Amino acid sequence: MERTYKPWQDWGYKSKQTEYTEKTPLFDDNGKLLAAGWAKHNVFEYDRNKVKPKMHRKEWDFYQISNGKYMVQLNFANITLGGYINAVLVDVTGGGEICNVMAPFVGQTNKYLLPLKGDEPSRLSYTIGKATFDFVTKENERTLYFKMDDTEAEFTMDMLPGHENITTVLPFDGYPDRYFMTTKLNCMPTSGFFKCGGKTYEFSKDDTFTVLDWGRVCTPYKMVWYWGNGSTYLEDAQGVKHTFGFEITWGIGNESNATETCIFYDGKAHKFGAIDVETFPKPDKYMEPWKFVSEDGRFNMTMTPVFDNHLDLDVKVMRMHSHQVHGKWNGTATLDDGTVLEIKDMYAFCEYVENRW
Repeated sequence: MERTYKPWQDWGYKSKQTEYTEKTPLFDDNGKLLAAGWAKHNVFEYDRNKVKPKMHRKEWDFYQISNGKYMVQLNFANITLGGYINAVLVDVTGGGEICNVMAPFVGQTNKYLLPLKGDEPSRLSYTIGKATFDFVTKENERTLYFKMDDTEAEFTMDMLPGHENITTVLPFDGYPDRYFMTTKLNCMPTSGFFKCGGKTYEFSKDDTFTVLDWGRVCTPYKMVWYWGNGSTYLEDAQGVKHTFGFEITWGIGNESNATETCIFYDGKAHKFGAIDVETFPKPDKYMEPWKFVSEDGRFNMTMTPVFDNHLDLDVKVMRMHSHQVHGKWNGTATLDDGTVLEIKDMYAFCEYVENRW
C-alpha cells in the first residue's frame, strides 16, 4: 500500500478546527454520522447499537506506559469477530521486545463490552482464558492490573483536576456511516511494575508517563496513518516542574473539520493545526531524523530515532505493518497564549502504519 495522505503543504488552505463543547449525538437512527470535529473532553454520545456496518465496528482501550528505557502496552480490544487482551514489554533503547502475552476470544462480543467514554469513571474487568485484568478509571486516578501465567503488571496513574484530552471524530469520504473516534489522554505520571520471566521491572512517577489511546471506530478495510505522542516534565525559570505532552495523528479519514494535533501543558489542551513530516520515511528512512512542522508553526520538532519497534502481522485477510519509532525530540511548541516552550532531548515516539482489517 502506498501513502495516500495529502500533506498540508499541498492543501492550499488552512485546516478548520471545529470544537464541540456540549453533548452531541454521534449518529442518527440510521447510523449516519452527525458530528465531525474535536473536543477537550468526550462530549460525543456514542451508541454502539446504532452502528450499521457492525462487522467493521472496532473498540479498544490501549494504554502505553514508558520511561524512556522500557515501554509497556496493555490493550483490550473488541473487534466484532472477536477480540483479545494483551500485555507487552519492550526495551526501547534498542533491546527490543522482552515479553508479549495475549488471550484472544472468538465471538462473545456482546459479553466483553467496553466503556462508552474514555474520560469518565468506569471499570473494565474480565477474565479471558488464563488472563485476568482490571482497568479502573476514577476522577483523578487510574489503575491497571493484568495477570496471565507468570506475567503480571500493576500500574497507578495520576490525573490533574479537570484533566483535558483531545477527542476527535473523523469521517471517511464516500462512507456516511463510517467514522474514527478516539480520545488521547496524555501526561499521567505513573508508578508500578511489570513482571515476566522471573524478573520485575519497576516504574516511578519521577520519569514514567502513560498515554491512553481510547478508540471506537468503524472504518474502511484499508487505512494508513501516523501517530506521534509523548509526555514529560518541563522545568521553568523558577525551577517549577510542569507536565508537558503532545498528540499528533494524521492521515486518517477526512480532516477538514479537525486534525488530531494538540499540546498539553499542566493538564490543559492547546489545539494547533495540521502537521506532516518533511521526508516520507518509507521504505528505508525510519532511522533517519524525522522533521515535523505544523501549518501554523506552533509545533516544530525533530525526532532523532533510537529504536524502531517494527511489526509485520499478516494473516492474509488482515494485516498490520507498523514502524513505531522511538527517539529523542528537540524543538519548540507554542501554547495558545503565544508562550514558546523549548524541548530538549525529550523521549517520545512516532509510528507509521499500514493497516488492513
